[in-house]
Amino acid sequence: MSQFIDILLEAGRAAVDVSLYTLLPIMVVMMIAMRMCEAAGLLDRLIAVAGSVLKPFGLGGLGVLAMLQIGLVSFVAPITTLALMEDRGEPDRRIAAAFAAVMGMAPANAVFPLAATGLNAGKVMLLSFAGGLVAATTTYWLFGRKLSLEPQALTAFEAEAAKHGGVLKIINVSGREAIDIVINIIPMLLLSLVVVTTLRRFGAVDGLAGALGPALAGLGIAPSLILPAITKLLAGSTALLGVVHQMHDAGQIDAAAINGGANALLHPIDLPGIAIFASVSRRMARCALPAVLGGCVAIVARCLASGMLN
Repeated sequence: MSQFIDILLEAGRAAVDVSLYTLLPIMVVMMIAMRMCEAAGLLDRLIAVAGSVLKPFGLGGLGVLAMLQIGLVSFVAPITTLALMEDRGEPDRRIAAAFAAVMGMAPANAVFPLAATGLNAGKVMLLSFAGGLVAATTTYWLFGRKLSLEPQALTAFEAEAAKHGGVLKIINVSGREAIDIVINIIPMLLLSLVVVTTLRRFGAVDGLAGALGPALAGLGIAPSLILPAITKLLAGSTALLGVVHQMHDAGQIDAAAINGGANALLHPIDLPGIAIFASVSRRMARCALPAVLGGCVAIVARCLASGMLN
């Protein structure tokens, strides 16, 4: 029983740390910036310009913005854009397409730090944006084709932000919405971290790496990538960074292996990542499965394209 309590406390501290000191600052700043751009009419211009060009991909201007946010800022930055799409009454099918684009891309907060270990960041980012378009297209036209294309009603946050009230009101509304989103994320994030902490505490991660090693090596997967892959799937990109940096410093993984596995490993499709995005709202949860499927197609496409370019 004491071990279980220790696991809960450790996972709880990690969940609070991620939520309050990582997610919340990014969410508040990004949401305020988005609302300011909306009030200035910049978002409507972006939608008007990008809407017709990217219609075949199932994306609008906000979908493109979400792709830029994950590719240039971090994996949590697009949450504000996806939330704003919901606030503005975007159809589920378009939200799913933008969600899928994010799922199929490499987050900047993982790509840039790994450049120090020899990762070809430019190539990964180029394939990442192409993969985002693949994910959006397959989700909009295939996996999410049964989702509604009907515009939805504006949310209470959007209705309040649309009223004239100046900069201070925009900041207050945006801050409240960002805090509301983070509070919704905490329970699912905590549960996922309990699972991860339990598996780590009882040696399941190392055990899986040892058990799967021979089979994966037979498929041509570098043995040095097995532990990072399992760590990424269970614990997310931050844990992946820590493992890869430790292995690189110890001489257990080289730049060739890192570049070979980058397109398969750098994306938000992992236990904490899916938990965070799906917990934002009911509509996001409804769009999660088609988005993840589209993201998986994009990851496969990125890996194949990377192989052909080598």
